[in-house]
Amino acid sequence: MIIRPALTGDCQQIANLRAALWPEGSAAEHAHDLEQILSGEWSKIYPYVVFAAEADGGEIIGFADVTLRARADGCDPTRAVGYLEGWYVSDRYRRRGVGAALLAAAEAWVMAQGCSEIASDTWMTNEGSQRAHEALGFEMVDRVVTYRKSLT
Repeated sequence: MIIRPALTGDCQQIANLRAALWPEGSAAEHAHDLEQILSGEWSKIYPYVVFAAEADGGEIIGFADVTLRARADGCDPTRAVGYLEGWYVSDRYRRRGVGAALLAAAEAWVMAQGCSEIASDTWMTNEGSQRAHEALGFEMVDRVVTYRKSLT
């Protein structure tokens, strides 16, 4: 397995994984987003990198999307913070160190940007993700319920 920055040629494979993590978007929509991210067009303010976990034979088996944010809950509000926007490993490759290797690459990139913290989030119902975060050193800092009200 190799952990490396994603390439434009990886878009479709990573888009399929992103659709598994975020099913509200189609693989085509995720591929479009990835093209913008990998070309540097996603944000002119904060850098955004995608790391790919590549298995022998070239199959992309996981990814980590990492950005910088001006702030994140539970982190020093006076400094930018790295943010793990998305982190996913294909079911059949879980519990083999792939997620930890992706996180290590994300952490190294965040530290190279001058940050001393990395933050993340997951759904309250995703206990597997919560356990993975905690097993790799994240600590829970808050729980939030989000509301919406239409004004039409």
